[in-house]
Amino acid sequence: MKRVLITGGTGFVGSNLARRLVRDGHRVHLVVRPGHATWRIQPIAGGITLLDADLADGASVERVVAQAQPDWIFHLAAFGAYPHQTDVETMVQTNVRGTCNLVAAALKVGVEALVNAGSSSEYGYKDHAPSEAEPLEPNSSYAWAKASATLFCRHAAHQRGAHMPTLRLYSVYGPYEEPGRLLPSLIASGLRGELPPLVDPRVARDYVYVEDVADAFVRAAERRGPDPGAVYNVGTGVQTSLAEIVEVARRRLGVAGEPRWGSMPNRSWDTDVWVSDIGKIRHDLGWQPATTLEEGFGRFVDWCSANPQVRALYDAAIRRATPAGSNGRSRAGEPARAHGGRRKQEDP
Repeated sequence: MKRVLITGGTGFVGSNLARRLVRDGHRVHLVVRPGHATWRIQPIAGGITLLDADLADGASVERVVAQAQPDWIFHLAAFGAYPHQTDVETMVQTNVRGTCNLVAAALKVGVEALVNAGSSSEYGYKDHAPSEAEPLEPNSSYAWAKASATLFCRHAAHQRGAHMPTLRLYSVYGPYEEPGRLLPSLIASGLRGELPPLVDPRVARDYVYVEDVADAFVRAAERRGPDPGAVYNVGTGVQTSLAEIVEVARRRLGVAGEPRWGSMPNRSWDTDVWVSDIGKIRHDLGWQPATTLEEGFGRFVDWCSANPQVRALYDAAIRRATPAGSNGRSRAGEPARAHGGRRKQEDP
C-alpha cells in the first residue's frame, strides 16, 4: 500500500485515477481548493482524504505534502484546457508556479515518484505522430505553460536524481468526462435518438479511454527507467476523424438521422492530423491501451445510462449550448460551442 497525493483529483482524469488507486488499496489524498467540484468524487468519499491548498502558494503546498507524507504524487491540476479558461496569469500560477511549488515540496519529503500530467498540445501542430524527442512548438498560452511545467519537472529530475516522469495525454474520454465535450454530447443526444451540431468531419483526434490512462499513471509511478525525467506519450497511436467517431455513436446508439456537418463553426485549433507515437511508453513501461474505441464508447454509454444524474448534467450542457430552435446558435446570437472541435489537450 502506498500513500498517494493527487492534485486535480476532482477533475475528469484525476478522479478516475483516484478511483483506481482506492480500488488498489492505497491511501489517497486529494489537494483541493474551496468551492471544488464534488460530483466526481462523491462515490469514493469514504476512501479519500481532502487537503485544502492553493498550488500557487508555496507554503500551503509544503504544508499539505508534509501532512500527507506521500510515497507517490500525481500532478494533474491544470488551468487553460477549456475555452472559458483564458486568463494567462492564472495559467502561469497554476501550471508553472504550482508545478514548481509541488516539485519543491516533493523533493523536501523525498517522494518515490512524482508523475506530471503533460499535454499533447505541447507539440503544437504536426503533420505526423511526434515522438517525445521532437522539438516542442506550443501555439497557445496553455500549451507553452504546460510545456514549461514539463521542462521544469525534467530539469528537477535530472538535477536531483528524482523519479519525475511526465505523461503527455492525448484525447482522453470516458466516465465523468466534462459536460459539453464531444463524446458526452454525442451520447446524451444519441440516447434521445439525435445528433448534436457538428463541425468539419475531417477534424481528427487520438481518443484514449480513461481507465487505460489511469493505468499509465500507475505504471509510471511504479517503474523507474534510466531517465528519471522521462516523457511519455499516452494515446492509442490511432487517429480517428469526427466522421468516424460519429459513425461509432450512430451504430451503438441506433441514431437514424444524418450528421449536420458544418452546423457548428470549426475552432482555431482544429486539425485533421492529431495522433500519438506510443513506442517509447510501450518499450519502457510495458503500457499500451487495452480498450478499443468501440469498446470504450460502449462502456461510456452504459455508464451514462446507469447514472441518470450524470446524464442530466450532460443533457443540461447541450441545452445551454444549443437551445431548442436556435439552429446551433446561443441565446445571445453567438455561435454555440462546436461539438467535435475540442481543444487538442486534456484537462485532468
